Amino acid sequence: MPELPEVQTVVNDLRSAGIEGDTIHSAAITWENTVRPLSAAQFVKEVCGRRIESIRRRGKYIVFSLDRGAYLLTHLRMTGQYELCAPKQETDPHVRVEFKLDSDRQLRFHDTRKFGRIIFTRRPGEVLDKLGPDPFDPNLTPVKFASAVHKHARQIKALLLDQSFLAGLGNIYCDEALFAAGVHPLENSRLIEPYKAEELLLQIRTVLRQGISNRGTSLGEGETNYVSGGKRGENRKALRVYGLKGRPCPRCGTALEKIYVAQRASYFCPCCQTRSHHESSSK
Repeated sequence: MPELPEVQTVVNDLRSAGIEGDTIHSAAITWENTVRPLSAAQFVKEVCGRRIESIRRRGKYIVFSLDRGAYLLTHLRMTGQYELCAPKQETDPHVRVEFKLDSDRQLRFHDTRKFGRIIFTRRPGEVLDKLGPDPFDPNLTPVKFASAVHKHARQIKALLLDQSFLAGLGNIYCDEALFAAGVHPLENSRLIEPYKAEELLLQIRTVLRQGISNRGTSLGEGETNYVSGGKRGENRKALRVYGLKGRPCPRCGTALEKIYVAQRASYFCPCCQTRSHHESSSK
């Protein structure tokens, strides 16, 4: 599932393509469940004639601000992709929504597994205000982050995956940040030393910036894998633990292990990422 770096890459690509300022002349929907909460006909009626004023990211959502106070909130889920195409380009059978723009281009939402959603709303806060702070929020200082971590008594990886706690992180970048900070994914958040929690936020920001710089992470070769602007993400080569069970730890050489946290496969080094004595002995 695309995480913050992948979503930010999509936003960057759409903005670079210059569609901000374009007007949606028409829209076609081939999979009605993609659009919410309106029916397909209502959705088309609402978006046609509206100008795309800006595109930004909030957590894992792509936020299209339209004129006259309307918004499109897109969640890519597992396989959602935006494609900007010439009008004569053949339409892929997995295109679920197609917008015709006044720049004589088409913005197509391609989604093989049909889990992606495009929400039309005039009240984006009803969705976005449920999210926690962005990892890059300047108001989220390391000290504030450590304080927030200590207010909970949850497995730290499960807490980081909770979008109401911190918006944008997913499986890949959680594992990478926890490794970089030397924190075990099962560690009780309340038992993490303050300096360690502060370091964790800094490492979260580091791995996310790296992911954005590398245009996200594409893991497989199939058509369901993440692509933006026709390009695969290049961050896979920078991963240090994720998906690398049995490989030597890049720090100490110990074989990396795989466990499940919050029903998600999690990769870590059992030597570099140890749990606190109190937590370990209580199990």
